[in-house]
Amino acid sequence: QVQVVESGGGLVQAGGSLRLSCTASGLPFGAYAMGWFRQAPEKTREGVSCINWLVGDTYYADSVKGRFTISRDNAKNTLYLQMNSLKPDDTAMYYCAAAASPFLYDSDCTMEIGHWGQGTQVTVSS
Repeated sequence: QVQVVESGGGLVQAGGSLRLSCTASGLPFGAYAMGWFRQAPEKTREGVSCINWLVGDTYYADSVKGRFTISRDNAKNTLYLQMNSLKPDDTAMYYCAAAASPFLYDSDCTMEIGHWGQGTQVTVSS
């Protein structure tokens, strides 16, 4: 079965950095678009960043452009999100997700998601 597991969340001061990691097993990782989503209390979940299987196309929400970088290592079945210059507004539960099927990707991070991780909490203090 497919398993998606995030790690790397934590508590950081504003202006600091964190790197999230996500490993996915049970699927041909190199054929799947992947993404990071987040949900803050009392807010709807939003797409933070997505990347296609070829690493040639990425999406970033306007709120994180220039601060966050998504990357993937297909040899290690691992997705990353480097988060710099963190702000209190970045506080949320961050979820890693895999598209619902191979070679499925939308450039605005709206492709159907088939597999979610359990989430990792990121808290940014002011």
